[in-house]
Amino acid sequence: MSTTPQPHTQLTTAIQTDRAIIVGDPARVDRAAPLLTNAQRVADNREYRSVIGEYRGQRVLVMSTGIGAPSAGIGVEELKNVGIKKIIRVGSAGAMQAGIGLGQLIIAEGVVRDDGLTKQYVPAMYPAVPSFELMALAHKYAPQAEYGIVRSHDGFYMDNNAETEAYWSSYGIIGADMESGALLTIGRLRGLATLSILNNVVLYEGDLAAGVNRLVDGEALMAKGEEDSLRLALAILSDESLRA
Repeated sequence: MSTTPQPHTQLTTAIQTDRAIIVGDPARVDRAAPLLTNAQRVADNREYRSVIGEYRGQRVLVMSTGIGAPSAGIGVEELKNVGIKKIIRVGSAGAMQAGIGLGQLIIAEGVVRDDGLTKQYVPAMYPAVPSFELMALAHKYAPQAEYGIVRSHDGFYMDNNAETEAYWSSYGIIGADMESGALLTIGRLRGLATLSILNNVVLYEGDLAAGVNRLVDGEALMAKGEEDSLRLALAILSDESLRA
């Protein structure tokens, strides 16, 4: 563990907690802060903005990682270096099945590692799976969420996106994002407990740009889904069973 600032996140062991929430958008850190007691800004460097505070008496860090697996992977590695042992991603996703509504929570039971970064760590056959303990708590607090396999990928604008999404949808994949695979894979390799909670912002076969724009604009369903996902992550990380 490091008492000197990490090169990208600028965090040190002075955070004095072993649990964190990671989000993509730095603005989401600002929206998470009011949910915490005594929230204080810790660092703000590149895409990595962080605040720390308390929730139900438990000290929790919230940090952004920007877009994609590489920056998320750096964030996970540096969190581990400063003593973090439990990480929950709170992010956004596009639905890969009909019937998953806007703002619905999607929780990854496993991830298809369709990114480039994690294959630099381990072969593609290595599974990306969450912590059983954190997953059990997700079921406790959010039994109504959509649970299943998510696909993590590296981009939005490839010419064959529609065909690729139809292919994975046919195998029962329920959602797509860009960071969950990195979190679950690197977390497992580094001995961390991890979980990914995603807020659906695009209906299956819906307009990606319109969905993302609605999230930025704070449309009611997506805004509620974002708050629900943050509150769920905080409830899990502050559960009494994790305090032993």
